[in-house]
Amino acid sequence: MCLWKRQPDLKHLNETLSNTIGEQLDIRFEAFDDESLTASMVVDSRTHQPYGLLHGGASVVLAETLGSTASYLCIDTSRFYCVGLEVNANHLRGLRSGRVTAVARPVHLGRTTHVWDIRLRGEDGKPSCISRLTMAIVPLDAEPPRG
Repeated sequence: MCLWKRQPDLKHLNETLSNTIGEQLDIRFEAFDDESLTASMVVDSRTHQPYGLLHGGASVVLAETLGSTASYLCIDTSRFYCVGLEVNANHLRGLRSGRVTAVARPVHLGRTTHVWDIRLRGEDGKPSCISRLTMAIVPLDAEPPRG
């Protein structure tokens, strides 16, 4: 069964990254199927930490960009919007160059929350990071949070 409320349009999704951190880090939406969304990110000086390895924070940016976009594609945007509640990441191995590819799959698509499992791999196919993202699904007419 397909999880998307709207069929993903990769060209449009990539256009939404214009003038965002996603554009700065060369994040690209690349593929989707009925159960997942895939994106990649460059591994170079833009995403390195001082020792020449992929920065863990850059991996989290890729994971949250991918998972939050996947949530957006699963909701009725005439009634709801979605925002990140929590993201975590386990960094498994370092990458120095190329592209890292991430695949987001839902763990839970509930009425008020979505939970995504996001797996990042280097060009050699070996895992580099496992992330979990929780999104809040908020009615459009809800009172905005006060802070």
